[in-house]
Amino acid sequence: MNLWFRLFLMLFRRPWRKPVDGLATTVIRMRVWPLDLDLNRHVTNGRYFTMADIGRMDFVLRSGAYRVALRHRAVPIVGDTWGKFRRELKLFELFEIHTRILGWDDKWSFMEHRFVSKGRVIGVVIMRGLFRAAKGTVPPAEFVRELGLAERSPEMSPWLTTWSQSCDDMSRQLREEEGMAIQPRPVSEPEQAVK
Repeated sequence: MNLWFRLFLMLFRRPWRKPVDGLATTVIRMRVWPLDLDLNRHVTNGRYFTMADIGRMDFVLRSGAYRVALRHRAVPIVGDTWGKFRRELKLFELFEIHTRILGWDDKWSFMEHRFVSKGRVIGVVIMRGLFRAAKGTVPPAEFVRELGLAERSPEMSPWLTTWSQSCDDMSRQLREEEGMAIQPRPVSEPEQAVK
């Protein structure tokens, strides 16, 4: 099923969904449709990331994060995502996406999307992102303070901070590679004309 249809359905249901605290877990329910499947007849791995977007939008709307973003005239930016797949979701299977904030550092906020079916975690999508305004990135501590949360992040698991560091390392490497690619090539001595 198309992302837009699911997004509109989530927005249509929004008036009946209660606001939540910024550290709460939101839950949306979905069903697997034919367009979600790959050639192996289960949900394609890329579709998990797309459906996580809908879970994140539901969380941003219900937690009030969108109001904070509007005050700052900021837009959400996804920096990195990572997925863990444990078992498959098949055609017409019902499942839920459980979305929550795991924590934040001086630049990034970290969110988790758990895909749950029949009481089991099917897969997990982790995202680190930020809110960017014309004047720059809105510091996560400032953002969560306006959400009514303490500025100090909940303690994050070592695997999460290690993953974030690996994303930073990759970004640094890519910048270095791009810098090497655009450096002017050294000019060689002109060849002496053969007489």
